[in-house]
Amino acid sequence: MFKNIKNDLPASIVVFFVALPLCLGIALASGAPLFSGLIAGIIGGVVVGGLSGSKVGVSGPAAGLAAIVLTAIGTLGGYENFLVAVVLGGIIQLIFGFLKAGIIGYYFPSSVIKGMLTGIGIIIILKQIPNFFGYDEESAWDLEFFEIDGGNTFSEIFQIINNITPGAALIGIISLLLLILWDKVLSKKAKVFEIIQGPFVVVVLGILFYTFTQGNETLFLTDKHMVNVPIPEDVSSFIGQFSFPNFSAISNTQVWIVAFTIALVASLETLLCVEASDKIDPEKNVTPTNRELLAQGTGNLISGLIGGLPITQVIVRSSANVQSGAKTKLSAILHGFFLLISVILIPRLLNMIPLSVLAAILLVVGYKLAKPALFKKMYKLGWKQWVPFVVTVLGIVFTDLLYGIGLGLGVGIVVILIKSYQNSHFLHIEDQSNGKHRIKMSLAEEVTFFNKGAILKELDSLPRDTYLEFDVTKTRYLDYDIIEILEDFAFKAKERNIDIKLISKRGIVENPPSFIEFFQLRPKSSISLS
Repeated sequence: MFKNIKNDLPASIVVFFVALPLCLGIALASGAPLFSGLIAGIIGGVVVGGLSGSKVGVSGPAAGLAAIVLTAIGTLGGYENFLVAVVLGGIIQLIFGFLKAGIIGYYFPSSVIKGMLTGIGIIIILKQIPNFFGYDEESAWDLEFFEIDGGNTFSEIFQIINNITPGAALIGIISLLLLILWDKVLSKKAKVFEIIQGPFVVVVLGILFYTFTQGNETLFLTDKHMVNVPIPEDVSSFIGQFSFPNFSAISNTQVWIVAFTIALVASLETLLCVEASDKIDPEKNVTPTNRELLAQGTGNLISGLIGGLPITQVIVRSSANVQSGAKTKLSAILHGFFLLISVILIPRLLNMIPLSVLAAILLVVGYKLAKPALFKKMYKLGWKQWVPFVVTVLGIVFTDLLYGIGLGLGVGIVVILIKSYQNSHFLHIEDQSNGKHRIKMSLAEEVTFFNKGAILKELDSLPRDTYLEFDVTKTRYLDYDIIEILEDFAFKAKERNIDIKLISKRGIVENPPSFIEFFQLRPKSSISLS
């Protein structure tokens, strides 16, 4: 695990700075104690990160659950009663994992997952603009369009005009420019700029800016423009920040309803984020979804027992992790330890970090998720990829994550059903010769994303030192999602000493360097091989 420490340590520091305000902000939006968000972040990093099979995924409190938590605390009569529902939700997730319910994660279309990533990127940018200019906007960490305070994403942006704080805006702009310079220029000039990450530098710069502008009437930053970590006076006051479940409420029917709601929503968000983080992982690792549900269930069980918010895998932190060069789950674990150590040893130093600096970091994360080039690429892939993609993006921006995904998934299913009848089987014939497994796999006549889970599972189970004959001579329709699976498999096959012989009506190719280039004469959302 430690052989990639040179990549994982810098990435963990960046994720720590992204996670810190998210933990606090989501707790604030949830109507829960601020410390509960930090507990969830720590458990999400140390416990879930350690148990998860994901190399790049990072877990913690999720904005998508904020409205559920806020409502549930009031309905159940207090935070301690709500914690019982979190514990039970974790147990239900463990049951989901043992029942292998994680397989549904393989059935989300590629266009919807990319739409999810892009939509989250856009909403991060829109939500962080107020913080970037120093407007005291408590809903910056709430990723829903209609906000708890009665406004919406765009109305809060319009409020900035008369509420710009010069000091916050200045250090925010400087931080953003420095991050862009670091990423585009400096990191390519010398190794030291790769080891020392830009986000760490701008955070240090932000602390110095706050320190030296304390007496300046124009650039002075108030507490509402800063990170706000609870500061314990001694050991007993630190321990006093933990809350514990009131298990006498376990007989309340509403507690069980909230528990099932948390388990279902948290599991769905996690599976979506697992699929999305695997999609942006340069190493093309495939996360075992049932193990992920077991890890998340354990995390929620422990978080609820000591006063933390519900936990899911979170794409904002996961994408920041990938963008910062993380290679293994050590990065997620270390970020959890950094959260723990910092809230114990240096809470006052953390409270000297301007929110506008952290907003600048998140603006960069958001842009990398929602690059304009991605819209152009998806459009060129054809309407069957473009339409679900756009619907998902708009749904997330103008409603919330789950509604947006639901809309995109619904449209994606309709599009597929209109254009093709799915066939759920393919042939698999195996024999042994010359000390090497010889496997012939023939795809069915029509293969869509409904077949994604079965094909992915079959390819993943191939033994090392295999000679695979991949026959698509009878295949008339091949969905783009399947081609992406084959592309990722070709990348991993080299590590497992798997040779691929591709047999098609267009010819026979040994170890094709790219399935996408082989199948696509021009960009399409699916390939007709008839």
